[in-house]
Amino acid sequence: MNNFDKISIQEISKKDMLLIIEALEYTGLRTNIREYIDLRNNMVQELSNLAETSEEEFLAYLNKSVQ
Repeated sequence: MNNFDKISIQEISKKDMLLIIEALEYTGLRTNIREYIDLRNNMVQELSNLAETSEEEFLAYLNKSVQ
């Protein structure tokens, strides 16, 4: 297996990305494990920075795209 430091998000669908974000939030809230919430927040922050938009606008875009 090839070693890699980062994973490309180009191949992840909008629906799957939203599912991952929601799953991290759900799990963090239900288990009170802060790392899940932190990971979710970091992902949303990085993705919204890449999209050059606010986190709220990015999440709204994902929600709108999957409906």
